[in-house]
Amino acid sequence: MLYGKNVVLGVSGGIACYKACEVVSALKKLGAHVDVVMTEHALNFVTPLTFQTLAKSAVVLDAFKPVEEYDINHISLAKKADIMVIAPATANVIAKFARGIADDMLSTTYLACNAPKLICPAMNCNMYEDEATVENMRILRSRGVNFCDAEVGRLACGDVGKGRMAEPSEIVARIAELLTPSQILHGKRVLITAGGTEENIDGVRVISNRSSGKMGVALATACADRGASVIFVHGNMTEKCPVCLEKEIKTLTTAEMLKACEREFEHCDIAIMAAAPADYRPKNIAKNKLKGEEITLELVKNPDIAATLGAKKGDRKLVVFAAETENLIQNAVDKLKRKNADMVVANDVSKEGVGFNSDKNAATLIISDGSRFESGLVSKRELAEMIVDKVLAL
Repeated sequence: MLYGKNVVLGVSGGIACYKACEVVSALKKLGAHVDVVMTEHALNFVTPLTFQTLAKSAVVLDAFKPVEEYDINHISLAKKADIMVIAPATANVIAKFARGIADDMLSTTYLACNAPKLICPAMNCNMYEDEATVENMRILRSRGVNFCDAEVGRLACGDVGKGRMAEPSEIVARIAELLTPSQILHGKRVLITAGGTEENIDGVRVISNRSSGKMGVALATACADRGASVIFVHGNMTEKCPVCLEKEIKTLTTAEMLKACEREFEHCDIAIMAAAPADYRPKNIAKNKLKGEEITLELVKNPDIAATLGAKKGDRKLVVFAAETENLIQNAVDKLKRKNADMVVANDVSKEGVGFNSDKNAATLIISDGSRFESGLVSKRELAEMIVDKVLAL
């Protein structure tokens, strides 16, 4: 759910430090990368080794001490963060943040960070209700800082009141909500294919196509942003593989892609076939480079990946693509039926400025009940969002 997301966790000195360990553990299980910044006072409650073991990354303590194993400082940390979380946040660090004081690694990183911020207060109830603390939290809220508010309960000092840090599960849920606002696909696994496969002709040459993988990457990102765990099976791509994945599987031939898809589809809820697998392969592959004035190749049909999944999909949802150069709607509807799909995304790749290697696309989304939706000329990320919206409505 949080694959590829970078969380910078600031830990200040309070008894609730032990809860921050649970936050790190839960974030790692969701796939996030976590960097921990500890204040000097936090060292009195939990050792850096504990956080380092849980986060599997170096714990940052001193703004001026170089870290040999990792390239980390308050600027690089602030830039890499998708969110900065302070848990526990004492009255002292809250006051620093509100007044712009930067006298240690945590406070300097906080000021340098432009990512969303989440503060999880933890302190004595009298400190929490003190006028100064109330004003400091008001200032931070007015600047757009998010809070996971303290709870009422028995505090470490024995008092009963508001000041106990929120439970780790609540904090992690809030982090997920801020990083991926729509969690409608939480708990779902989505199989997405992308790129083009290749088939050997001889020891040097291959049959392939111009698929860039851009559409598949856009779909993977759109699904992950809605909380899905994404299994990404791809061939050759010019686009960089997204970082938001549960699993990436690189394949070369159509047969390899089919094998991977069959294996992964068993554990997925949705499959979106955005790849462009080679439809044909040479019947005979020459060991050495073929030479001559003319070369004749005999091609045989490759297995149909989408149709294979469609034959066994059961209650799962299957989306296929139809990249056509003529008779767009008729060919797309035929493909929808033949592959037993729930939706087909049809686009005319002969049109200039859309399709292969373009950042834009124009498609007709055809549902198995016969309804149609025209996307118009949009970015591939926008089209990906439209496709996911339609899948959710199936």
